Amino acid sequence: MTIPTSGHARSVIDLHTEALRQTASDLLARGYRLALVSATHRGPEEPGGEAMHAVYLFLAAPDSRIELRVQLDPAKPENLSLAAHSFAASRFEREMRDQFGITPLNHPAPRPLVRHPAWPEAYHPLRADAGPVPALDPNPEPFPFLTVEGPGVYEIPVGPVHAGLIEPGHFRFSVVGESILKLKARLWYVHKGIEELFQGRLPEDGIVLAERVSGDTAVGHSLAYARAVEDALDIPVPIEAELARAILLELERLYNHATDLGALCNDVGHGILNTHALRIREQLLRLNAQVTGHRLLRGGIHLGGARLAALPDPERLAALAADLAGLVELALNHSVVRDRFTGTAILTNQQALDLGTLGYVARASGIDTDARRDHPVRPDLPAPTTVVHEGGDVLARFQVRADEYLASTVHIEQLAERLDHLPAAGPAAPHPIRRRGGDGIGIAEGWRGTIVHRVELTDDGRLARMKIVDPSFFNWPALPVALTGAIVPDFPLANKSFNLSYAGNDL
Repeated sequence: MTIPTSGHARSVIDLHTEALRQTASDLLARGYRLALVSATHRGPEEPGGEAMHAVYLFLAAPDSRIELRVQLDPAKPENLSLAAHSFAASRFEREMRDQFGITPLNHPAPRPLVRHPAWPEAYHPLRADAGPVPALDPNPEPFPFLTVEGPGVYEIPVGPVHAGLIEPGHFRFSVVGESILKLKARLWYVHKGIEELFQGRLPEDGIVLAERVSGDTAVGHSLAYARAVEDALDIPVPIEAELARAILLELERLYNHATDLGALCNDVGHGILNTHALRIREQLLRLNAQVTGHRLLRGGIHLGGARLAALPDPERLAALAADLAGLVELALNHSVVRDRFTGTAILTNQQALDLGTLGYVARASGIDTDARRDHPVRPDLPAPTTVVHEGGDVLARFQVRADEYLASTVHIEQLAERLDHLPAAGPAAPHPIRRRGGDGIGIAEGWRGTIVHRVELTDDGRLARMKIVDPSFFNWPALPVALTGAIVPDFPLANKSFNLSYAGNDL
């Protein structure tokens, strides 16, 4: 039975576990993608008694949202696996097994995803009856990396502790000469339990935490979170606030793309271009501080609205865009830079589709996906230009960023002009937040790709369950695929061209 719910075009279908696989398969065949899988366990002492359910969110353009909900037995939680139909589902199911103890029946490889060997296998931290955190095993079994054997094959272990400030991740290369036969990335060394940190908070108090899910994506995550709560509680957002939010989202895209463009040049030895990119980045960060009071744009989003101290100066933005365009031209006209970018770490269109990649990784492999267009918050907002390239290599990921920077600059100017022409009004009073139960979905096209948040609220209006999906969750598996057949010296360059978030992944 399909039940329309409040908010955007979202429908809920309650299913028995036997019907899940066929319904999900039908949705995937119709062009939907699996965007999120979440579970919730309610303890016996809570209103309504003990219960457990899983939610599968499917998205399609134009803005169609379908949730499949399955009730599970808390004493023996198990569900039919969708791994044969969706690679993303296989990973979500492994995550639920680690966090909730939900067994994915017929999963081809139900090995741990989040849980490291020192973490007791029987401990599932997001169950209501999980209890205190147990002691870690001081002598855990080593992670079972697949060993590639043969004449001349050797392994190169990298990490999990790295030189510099990046977070920990372990990379195991199986190599012949310099050619990479297989790369395995092992993450979740800094799993923070951040979804559980939301539980029990008032919705308005969750914004500060959402801004810190991934430090370089404060706007993307706080916006997805705010939209999820607004969806659950029917909180209206005026047009001027939506325009301001869209400006903040593009400002975040600008400073991150500028940083990546310079870093990619640096990884092929053109340090002077990186220095100029950092100069542009610093000017963008100062502009962010003028617009919101914070260099990383924190504090700009709140439930029902947005705060701008000033509109960004269009002339300054245009000058910075011209400055960056000159840097890009110098890079692409440099024979060494272009040669190192071209044909390196190719992710084909079919591979990108099969893995469910998002953002600039997907668009550089010819996938025309953009939540700003596919899931608009309202039809009367100016639409941005979506940039797509076909090559799937480092060059294409560089070019998508460069073209998106220019497109975002134009889009900010359109948004600011529209906002500047709205009738003047005094500060809007905060919309009263009703303390009630409900659930909601929030979608935002962050600078790395589509971010999805899902909230469930208790009857007294507190956060009962929070599920976060950063685009890095979808894109991390694509990096080893793109590097198959590449050479070891290409790894830093390819890794930077993906620039995936550890923090956004290791929730």
